[in-house]
Amino acid sequence: MTPENPLVTAITKALAGVNDPEIRKPITELGMVKRIDISDSGRADIEVLLTVAGCPLKDTLRRDVTAAASGVPGVEQVEVSLGVMSDEQRASLRDSLKGGQTERDIPFVRPDSLTKVIAIASGKGGVGKSSVTVNLAMALALRGQTVGVLDADIYGHSVPAMLGIADARPTSVEDMIMPVPSNGLKVMSIGMLKPRRDQVVAWRGPILDRALHQMLADVYWGDLDYLLLDLPPGTGDVAISVGQKLPNAEVIVVTTPQQAAAEVAERAGTMASMVNQRVIGVVENMSFLVATCPHCGEQHSYDVFGSGGGEEVATTLSTRLGYDVPLLAQVPLDPTLRAGGDRGVPIITSDPGQPSAEALASLADSLIRKGRGLAGRKLNLQPVAH
Repeated sequence: MTPENPLVTAITKALAGVNDPEIRKPITELGMVKRIDISDSGRADIEVLLTVAGCPLKDTLRRDVTAAASGVPGVEQVEVSLGVMSDEQRASLRDSLKGGQTERDIPFVRPDSLTKVIAIASGKGGVGKSSVTVNLAMALALRGQTVGVLDADIYGHSVPAMLGIADARPTSVEDMIMPVPSNGLKVMSIGMLKPRRDQVVAWRGPILDRALHQMLADVYWGDLDYLLLDLPPGTGDVAISVGQKLPNAEVIVVTTPQQAAAEVAERAGTMASMVNQRVIGVVENMSFLVATCPHCGEQHSYDVFGSGGGEEVATTLSTRLGYDVPLLAQVPLDPTLRAGGDRGVPIITSDPGQPSAEALASLADSLIRKGRGLAGRKLNLQPVAH
């Protein structure tokens, strides 16, 4: 670089507004701008260093750098070349991002963590837990929140497909894993770490625990307002591990209206309490179907799966746990919601006017209004002798 040229200073300032699309920090701060050369004709030759040669978002980075530099007065043309960081540069970047931390600890349990961790749980499969997770995450992101989504359903990982990134693979920088960006979310799933989509995960206790720890500690999540975990259904190994690794996480229990689903959903809430997590509410999915009557032509609400399950779970858990567990939302049965998940386009973005989307958006609003709160949280305080 030639700092004597005022255009170099101006371009550097402009590039400070360009974030790496995976790390979400300015490329100037990350040491990714290797050189800026200015010709007599006003052409800017900029070399940017990728973290790895196969960076999946290099075209996005090139486009953003070109746009930022082109907006600087006096720059007539921009040429962007892409290099690759050396091992030493990557190691320095890793140390910088980890703030000097060498131990692979989980950032969300540190006393200074400001991330609100919410685990989405259910007693049984098929209640739409992943659909709730994905759409709630999108609703939070659309409201200006920085959101990470961890698909902790090791066996039944469906979050990547619901977001249209089933074939995406995360980038590694040294021993750090970059979550896959999608529609403003940071996403990680065990499905992204498998060699093939059709490969079966057949792990048990210790290996499951290690996989969960890796996705929490080895992934560079950055500064998040919310981390949502899509838990596997039931009260097995992963639910216990999440409770041990994230004791300050809050839990939302998803159920459907019928009695059989409500009974097992109560067990999921009880398990959360057993590992010292606080259940902040219940979401009743597939609550009712609004359809046009073939006889009168009017729209009616039909309780396809019965009614009252969500309220029953909320009441039972409130009594059992000794604090208020409200029914946070009732999400209608909506074919559009299902179709959006199959297409990888969440209904929150594709059709926000649908009743199901509005219910999930309202859920996001209620969580934001609720804030963090300290009730039930471990504050890591130590008594001081006088």
